[in-house]
Amino acid sequence: MAKINLTRLELKRQREQLERYRRFLPALERRQQQLQVEVQRVDRVRDEVRRALADVRERFEEYEHLLRDRAGVDVQDMAAPQEVSVKQVNIAGVTVPVFEDIRFAEPEYSLFTTPPWVDSALADVREMNRLLAREEVLQERRTRLRKELIKVVQRVNLFEKVKIPEAEEAIHRIRIHLGDQMAAAVGRAKIAKARLSDEERGGGP
Repeated sequence: MAKINLTRLELKRQREQLERYRRFLPALERRQQQLQVEVQRVDRVRDEVRRALADVRERFEEYEHLLRDRAGVDVQDMAAPQEVSVKQVNIAGVTVPVFEDIRFAEPEYSLFTTPPWVDSALADVREMNRLLAREEVLQERRTRLRKELIKVVQRVNLFEKVKIPEAEEAIHRIRIHLGDQMAAAVGRAKIAKARLSDEERGGGP
């Protein structure tokens, strides 16, 4: 603990600091809780997206060998996203991305000469790309929330484990010192009064 002045002025300053720390701490703890809830919510949604992605991939495996065998149909290229729409919102005091939509180009192939499974394969690959884009946005949101959560947890720990105990200890030390000074002053006053009384008695008739 840093050296402090054992004065009434310092006692006042330490009391004011302690009051500020105790006032700010509940707000920090509420923000920490909000961020933790949001991170958990993102984790749940991300897990759902990953399960859906696994299901689509499993379904798409039925077409992979057909795609390899059929030249001239590039499903991957036709399913490539043209635009991913993402907006920024404020969650628990943090600006985070939210997935809105994904846009694909209109497929250009003959419905008469192309086998029907191409439509299903195209739909599955597009769904995979949509889920991958959504997962990426969710991961970025989680990263930002976690980064802020770590900062808030550090501040909560700083207040709880350092600043508040230091202020309490400083107040305790200053009070003891001022109490000792007061007791010493009272003691000196009593001694001076006794001496004065003795001198008065000694100098009488």
